[in-house]
Amino acid sequence: MKKTLFLLSFLAVLLQVQAQIRGNNIVVTVQPNHKDWNYKVGEKAVFTVNVLRSGTLIDDVRVDYEAGPEMYPDVKKEGMVLKDGTMKWTASMKTPGFYRLAVTAHVGGKEYKGMCTAAFSPEKLQPTTIMPADFMDYWQNAIKEARFTDLNPTKRLLPERCTKDVNVYEVSFQNTRWNSRTYGILCVPVKEGRYPALLRVPGAGVRPYGGDVYTASQGAITLEIGIHGIPVTMEQGVYDDLHNGALNGYWEFGMDNRDKSYYKRVVLGCIRALDYIEQYTPWNGKEMGVTGSSQGGFLTLATAGLDKRITFYGAVHSALCDHTASLKGVACGWPHYFYWNKGKGQEKQIETSRYYDGVNFARQITDKQNGWFSFGYNDDVVPPTTAYATYNIVSGPKVLSPYQMTAHFWYQEQWDEWEEWLLKQMKLR
Repeated sequence: MKKTLFLLSFLAVLLQVQAQIRGNNIVVTVQPNHKDWNYKVGEKAVFTVNVLRSGTLIDDVRVDYEAGPEMYPDVKKEGMVLKDGTMKWTASMKTPGFYRLAVTAHVGGKEYKGMCTAAFSPEKLQPTTIMPADFMDYWQNAIKEARFTDLNPTKRLLPERCTKDVNVYEVSFQNTRWNSRTYGILCVPVKEGRYPALLRVPGAGVRPYGGDVYTASQGAITLEIGIHGIPVTMEQGVYDDLHNGALNGYWEFGMDNRDKSYYKRVVLGCIRALDYIEQYTPWNGKEMGVTGSSQGGFLTLATAGLDKRITFYGAVHSALCDHTASLKGVACGWPHYFYWNKGKGQEKQIETSRYYDGVNFARQITDKQNGWFSFGYNDDVVPPTTAYATYNIVSGPKVLSPYQMTAHFWYQEQWDEWEEWLLKQMKLR
């Protein structure tokens, strides 16, 4: 009897370990009548909304919804009852842009959300930001000044992260002045040789980093950097304290002066990272790439635009693009500097923003640099309006791979395609 009870208890624990919570049984779907979610200006888009439980429609369900150009909905309804759990919505746009229908269903005291964002002639979208006449002079001078400071690198092996194929190190190097350092995780193939290189730049936040061991195992040098001038292998609590304390809202620091912007040191750190790769790793002197998402997408554009050692770049839902779009009533890039107060009293910030706009860096990319762009139409952090307008302004060779349903995250297929493209650029596929 005791053995039987023990066995049953063991099986119960095993089932608890194996069974995981995944998703919701109640789902709100919003589907367009064009499979690619794309329309021409003046066409009608028809959205079908379904509120489902166990894959079947819920009767008499209460919903709220808002609809209109993204970030500027012009229709808001609350407490609508869908008798059969479904509804249709028809919309159109007179100018290029993205139209969003967002629906919230109330079931059992909980909220369930769904949305769909249709594109209207997105290939015609153009950014609003102005290119300062001295943009490239400013940045080239800043790079020159930064290089007066020796890299003075450090390198520490992380044996617990190494594999039979890859050596992993925490490295650091000086950035814009003495003891102002950039830290990162360097991964180098164990086998002696010369390799292509990939710089990974981070999304917004304060966190530790693990390094890109997988790509290195395929035969590349990878360097994943942090941006805050602190080691990237400390306990998580240190980063949490900084995120909630000294670095809270860092993206707004110094935005009234181009020389004091927090991002000046960050952008220059990316260029110094390329200097480090060139001088202190077995780079083959040929393929050099940069990639990142969100804030990292912006840093990808900045690095590729400023440094022609970059031969390929992957920019994924790039933030900090077309800051001034909101001054014209159009969706603007994160962190939406001028969205809330229409830029009133922010003349200095508006001027500074042009030196830290991904669009103006993208304008510097040449036909000798290959680009891969990907973003989601349902992204409510980095609007597809800005992502598409930024893509349109690039004159060099480029590939666009949208994942329409993606919000501010990736699907597995998107990540796999992204990684495969990077490997092909380094001739590892």
